[in-house]
Amino acid sequence: MNSGNTAQSRPDEGPPPTDKTKMAIAGVLLLIPIVALLWVPSYARTEPELLGFPFFFWYQFLWVFICSALTFAAYRLTLSARGLTSHKVGEDR
Repeated sequence: MNSGNTAQSRPDEGPPPTDKTKMAIAGVLLLIPIVALLWVPSYARTEPELLGFPFFFWYQFLWVFICSALTFAAYRLTLSARGLTSHKVGEDR
């Protein structure tokens, strides 16, 4: 018997193995809307108008949908990087 180390580590302890490349891509996808919307001089103008709305307003509104798509893509990449791509509803991952 080994009395010095009674606690043995289990293989399921700790963070799951991850694909660092996919995690980096997910990070970049989340960074894109931040950079695009913080770079105000790129869209601080009124032309071109869309349905009577100045460019400044419809450009920001368009980013609501773009940001949602990029966030979903980053979420799916994160799941894929951790090997959690399929599960049933109500099932622990």
